[in-house]
Amino acid sequence: MAPVFAALGDETRLSLVSKLCSGPHSITRLTENTDLTRQAITKHLRVLEDAGLVQGNRKGRENVFELLPAPLDEVRDYLDIVSQQWDHALARLKVFVED
Repeated sequence: MAPVFAALGDETRLSLVSKLCSGPHSITRLTENTDLTRQAITKHLRVLEDAGLVQGNRKGRENVFELLPAPLDEVRDYLDIVSQQWDHALARLKVFVED
């Protein structure tokens, strides 16, 4: 999961993931309304692709990228487990402090 967390730790890549939640987008469309070049967006997409978060497909002259939700589901499940562990630890601490 470390590659997924590392990939999502960048504000630009997190923004790209958010945009891709609405469906597949071309690099041109992902570049719209940003100060980034197509090359910069492509580099960020490669990091996301290496982490298994997106998949690129050639459609005519454009590369179209889509979000792959499985790694995000795995991260969510992991964070749920960590959250439960913290809840249990805090409950034990509360009992200890109140006794």
